[in-house]
Amino acid sequence: MKNMTAAELQNALENNEALNIIDVRETEEVKAGKIPGAVNVPLSILEFKYQDLDKAKPYIIVCRSGGRSAQASQFLEGQGFDVTNMSGGMMSWNGTVE
Repeated sequence: MKNMTAAELQNALENNEALNIIDVRETEEVKAGKIPGAVNVPLSILEFKYQDLDKAKPYIIVCRSGGRSAQASQFLEGQGFDVTNMSGGMMSWNGTVE
């Protein structure tokens, strides 16, 4: 599984890279703030929603601390997706939130 740090993701966003970020936290958690541009697909429903994702696009997976995003990344890799887990999750995020 590929990993990146929160700082690496923040740097990519600051460089205006086109990124596809999926936040797998539950809806209530995301209300406290998410990385700008991230789409919320809670881990609890990912197995029902992954068909809506485009296998031609790479995705960065985010959660609170990195555990659920690692689970989601393994699941999506098994389905043939190109995914990168953001290690440390939102607990290590120092950038802006929306």
